[in-house]
Amino acid sequence: MEEKIVKGVRVNATPGTRPVQIDGYKTLPALLRARCLANGAATAHREKELGIWQAHSWSDYLANARLIAMGLRALGLERGDVVSILSEDNKEWMYIDMAAQCMGAVSSGIYTTDSARQVSYLVNDSQTRFLFVENEEQLDKFLEVEDQMPSLVKVIIQDPEGLHSFSHPKCMFLSDLYNLGRAHDDDDAFNRSIDAVKPEDLAVLIYTSGTTGDPKGVMLTHENILAGMESAIHGLPFDQGAEQLCFLPLCHILERLVSLYTPLMVSSTVNFAESPETVFDNLREVSPHGFVAVPRVWEKVYSRVLVMAQDATWVGRVAFATAVRAGHARSAYTLEGKPVPLFTAAWYWLWDMLVLRNLRRMLGMDRLMSGVTGAAPISPELLRWYNAIGVPLVEGFGMSETSGVSTLNLPGANRVGTVGRAIPGVQVRIGEFDEIQVKGLNVFTGYLNKPDKTAETFAEDNWLKTGDIGRIDEDGYLTITGRMKDIIITAGGKNITPAEIESRLKFSHYISDAVIIGDKRKFLTALIMIDQENVEKYAQDHKVPFSDFRSLCRAPEIVDLIKREVDQVNREFARVEQIKDFRLIDVLLTAEDEELTATMKLKRATVEKRHAALIDDMY
Repeated sequence: MEEKIVKGVRVNATPGTRPVQIDGYKTLPALLRARCLANGAATAHREKELGIWQAHSWSDYLANARLIAMGLRALGLERGDVVSILSEDNKEWMYIDMAAQCMGAVSSGIYTTDSARQVSYLVNDSQTRFLFVENEEQLDKFLEVEDQMPSLVKVIIQDPEGLHSFSHPKCMFLSDLYNLGRAHDDDDAFNRSIDAVKPEDLAVLIYTSGTTGDPKGVMLTHENILAGMESAIHGLPFDQGAEQLCFLPLCHILERLVSLYTPLMVSSTVNFAESPETVFDNLREVSPHGFVAVPRVWEKVYSRVLVMAQDATWVGRVAFATAVRAGHARSAYTLEGKPVPLFTAAWYWLWDMLVLRNLRRMLGMDRLMSGVTGAAPISPELLRWYNAIGVPLVEGFGMSETSGVSTLNLPGANRVGTVGRAIPGVQVRIGEFDEIQVKGLNVFTGYLNKPDKTAETFAEDNWLKTGDIGRIDEDGYLTITGRMKDIIITAGGKNITPAEIESRLKFSHYISDAVIIGDKRKFLTALIMIDQENVEKYAQDHKVPFSDFRSLCRAPEIVDLIKREVDQVNREFARVEQIKDFRLIDVLLTAEDEELTATMKLKRATVEKRHAALIDDMY
């Protein structure tokens, strides 16, 4: 088969053709073994221990995965069994994931924000036999519903803190599993198991976020994932030796692709963030070469920069504003692929030296070759702002059902407002009702235990129906205009897709999220979540009294502040698309709330149901 070299990796000359091969390997376990043996003592990943970054080699990676695999085998793990992981991101997550796959088993992640009831549903739906839990907090979820999960053979606890006297017939500690693996270590059996894994075997289950009904188990084979990796290598900003920061939940397909599987392809180094709360500190410490995040993270960085700018001296504020203007002047040309006039380039160079370079260093983005945003819509103005400060941020599109990525803008081919062009090996078309449809070897095989849902998701000619609405321009760039299920039909019969309006609202650093209301109603309204940090600072600066988050949301001065932001956005839309009234959600939402997914997306139907009284008040 003809092959070509991309970033030092041999892939198919024509992406999307069978058999999918990366450096000649057709499954993730085979690729893992080859990379670990070739890279040996080189650093594969880092994790903080007692506040200090500790390096772990590729040899460590393979050795730990093998011991876990051998321990599970001794406990009775068989090919095709499901191993579930209920843990925050850490090196053990990665070891367990690959250990399961090396034994021909299936890996499934569970969000740590899921309730005990949700854990029970996922374990039963997947018929999980082995459940790994990170700590006492996650163990409590198992203990709460243990009698409701008959398929479980063993629960393995990673962190023993606070559990030294704990004993349960179904539970054991990870350290004991390692010891069991050492006692039954068999290198020949481990290698035979890897060699027996086939491209068509199920590799992972990715459960959807459950914005509509119970989560569905997306079945991805080794071929699906390798096809996604093979295509993504043409656009993702990682190369051999590149530093990455892993912080999104590894249950999420985007983070799994970027932080677990892409490093196997390009031999990059993964740094595990301490927690979601420390990600900005860890970003500064690592200063990665590539950074992939959901819009909420990029919005938060932007808000923090604006707050810092407001706190600066008068000279500092003027310098920052001038530097950003210089950046916008330059990016107006670079984003269009046009040559930058000499004066504009020189003006930018000066302000980059004086301000922007230091800003990027302070953010941990001074080495960033490319930033990628996906999983939810992002404001085009935010993309332009990042490009103005010298951070080449691009937007892509993908789903769990497409192994993570389908389309992607590139730093040299970036059309702001679109999600880019189809990556090599993937085809995209606009189907009935303007629905975006996708075809490629990266497309999943179906939903676990849900043949009817699987059938509904594919068109008659086997193209995946994404549920998103969009258009493709003459150059092949895809623009997503909304979700089919989110279309608002007003009482006057006007069809409105709320995503663009909501995205524009979220560009305000005072607004964290928004839900547009108006289906079967005479006009549009909005439920708005304020950005707590920035609005609290505004209240303090303007001497607005408040005692807690609820009183902050009810302060007339804050309502007036948000009204000004809404009025500003309304000027950009036609009269029928303008927001006539709004209400502030006066409770802080976290991923533990059923109104938010684990990737911090609002569940529209749940929000509307929970806050029906606020909605009725507006009408």
